Amino acid sequence: MEVTVQWIRTSWTKASRGGQAAARRNAVPVGFTVPQLPCSFAHVVRMHERDAFAPRVGREEPSRVDVQLREAGGRLRVLPRVQPLFAIPPRPRRPPAVCLVPGQWVRWQLNYRFSSAAGMRGWSYWLDTFNIAYGPVNADVFLSAPTVVIDEQGPVR
Repeated sequence: MEVTVQWIRTSWTKASRGGQAAARRNAVPVGFTVPQLPCSFAHVVRMHERDAFAPRVGREEPSRVDVQLREAGGRLRVLPRVQPLFAIPPRPRRPPAVCLVPGQWVRWQLNYRFSSAAGMRGWSYWLDTFNIAYGPVNADVFLSAPTVVIDEQGPVR
């Protein structure tokens, strides 16, 4: 069965934590049109503060996307990995995996906060959005409302 994976990573620093910069960051899309890719690739979009959150589009092998996908019994089991383990916010209890039937899709969001090992640089942040559809879909599938939404964002102060 066909699986469509879109991985969006938005990255920023403390400079985009408030005011107009935060408004620009919060206005970035959480879904994009999917280009015509072979099923063996994931659509990857990166947006960073240093580029004024302009989308940079690429593709990755599914094994490089931080999400577990398992197909069994006509269903697709979806569970993003939380990596690295030292990232903040802590996630003591994660939601269970989502099982999709053909024609459904999930939007799953996780956020992180990092500091340099020596504490010499300021905090940096990122938000991962995984849009995953099971079965044949149109290119604009991730511009519509998802079947399932999992918001696993925590406080990053």
